[in-house]
Amino acid sequence: MDNKYIVSKFKEINMNRDEAYKLSKSKFSNKNLFKHVLAVEAVMKGLAAHFNEDEEKWGLAGLLHDLDYEQTMNDPDRHTLVTEEMLAEYSLDPEIIEAIKCHNDKAPRSKQIGKAIYAADPVTGLIVAAALMHPDKKLASLDVEFILRRFKEKRFAAGANRDQIKTCEDLELSLEEFLDISLKSMQSIHKELGL
Repeated sequence: MDNKYIVSKFKEINMNRDEAYKLSKSKFSNKNLFKHVLAVEAVMKGLAAHFNEDEEKWGLAGLLHDLDYEQTMNDPDRHTLVTEEMLAEYSLDPEIIEAIKCHNDKAPRSKQIGKAIYAADPVTGLIVAAALMHPDKKLASLDVEFILRRFKEKRFAAGANRDQIKTCEDLELSLEEFLDISLKSMQSIHKELGL
């Protein structure tokens, strides 16, 4: 067999946003889970812009972070590890894979991107829940003060881990600053989120 063929057959594939979008969408039968990854992508891009980081890289981490969720929902210890296996054939920046693993405590949060995704993942649920309880159910109607009041209500959106959201302080952002960036980022894709 020709060595050239072997090299080309196993050549790693680069992934752009469109490919990541299609791959991610193909992995979710639940449309709300797909909206969740779009929301995390938006927040990650907003945070990247705030910190003058690579918005595409941070966005890809957000878009791909729950790729294996439906496959591992009954085996949370494998969550993100299966995603890492799925993405092995792509030549993604290793920081993307590490960040994906960070959001499920499978890698140390030593880099900004990992700290960002760890806080971004649950904040999107809090913001969506706040929008859904608002009379018009629109992100545009929300402000940071409204979300902050909901944040303080322990029973409201109980699945949105408050301690995890508060790790935004590891990014040297106050909770208010973090909520502001997150809300504005999600408002920028309100049509895709249906809110």
